[in-house]
Amino acid sequence: MSLPAPARLRVDACPGALQTHAAADGRLARVRVPGGLLTAAQLRVLGAAALDLGDGALELTSRGNVQLRGIQAGAEGELGERLASAGLLPSATHETARNLLASVLTGRSGGAVDARNWVRDFDARFCADPSLAELPGRFLATFDDGRGDVAALGGDVGLLALGPRDVALTLAGTDSGLRAEPAEAVPLALAATRAFLEERAAQGGTAWRLAELTDGPARVGARLGTAAAALVEVPTQPRVRPVGAIRQDDGRTALAAVVPLGRLTEPQVGLLVAVAAEVQLTPWRGVVVPDQADDATAPRLVEAGLVLDPGSPWTRLTACAGLPGCAKSLADVRADATAAVIAGTLPVDGARQHWAGCERRCGRPGGDVVDVVATGSGYRVGTA
Repeated sequence: MSLPAPARLRVDACPGALQTHAAADGRLARVRVPGGLLTAAQLRVLGAAALDLGDGALELTSRGNVQLRGIQAGAEGELGERLASAGLLPSATHETARNLLASVLTGRSGGAVDARNWVRDFDARFCADPSLAELPGRFLATFDDGRGDVAALGGDVGLLALGPRDVALTLAGTDSGLRAEPAEAVPLALAATRAFLEERAAQGGTAWRLAELTDGPARVGARLGTAAAALVEVPTQPRVRPVGAIRQDDGRTALAAVVPLGRLTEPQVGLLVAVAAEVQLTPWRGVVVPDQADDATAPRLVEAGLVLDPGSPWTRLTACAGLPGCAKSLADVRADATAAVIAGTLPVDGARQHWAGCERRCGRPGGDVVDVVATGSGYRVGTA
């Protein structure tokens, strides 16, 4: 039996598109993008909103969402109207909890099922259920088509395809033993989401994540019925993080690019809108440009500053906002990290690393990561 987690003493204040956060450089808005899937029209709206209302760039998050920084005071209403008109705000009451990750390239290359169908179905039913508006903004649902990428990211509730006709329900990143056919998988995931809320209420109603509950996965699973299947091992780190040109199942090409430090500039947004009808944002702060006739677009992406080289140090580097965006930061970590990449002086031989402006280490990815933490008189490098 796991020990009870300490009760949260403050309300979850995760920012959303309407519930913005006051940062040192202005208001911060986070737009949920289920499955990371954006049409060119939606990306165009986001880029225009960042240019007109914020600092001009789009920040990609580790949950495949988008942040706009430096939002002008009083502009939240206009931002909400723009997002709603583009179909990016289907429910004002549910918007902060719509953290839905889908396998990268699902339905286009590999995978046992097309997880895009799960994402669309789950999101529609999710937003139609008033009770699920009570979910904390840290809630995460993952929809893994069997390749083992997003199942490794510790979703509170998840679906993991074991084959074309068998789907496992995962709870807090572990196998529950409950199974469904693909067509019945979304109702099972929604039932698990409701069971999480019920168990959360029974344990005081302050937990932000299922893993924080005492015996959370077991108790939530028990609310759903008896698990009969033999448990499978759920990966703890993504088995694949595609970078470069990938051949799709239909013979076309997808270009999976890393966005340095997750910051899409105005020219990059304009290029993506021009070359793709749809893009998919990735949980490692990248973007996939699918359905290309060939890789002829690749040089244009690279010229714009996107990274298609799997060996690039940018594929192993993340950073928090740092100065001037965060008042708690002790350094401009993004500028310092960028300078280290350019100079070839990343610490620990360029191993996977996260640069942070303070001990909170915001934005730190899971798995084996070396921390590079600002101290006010330089950086401390280590894993502790």
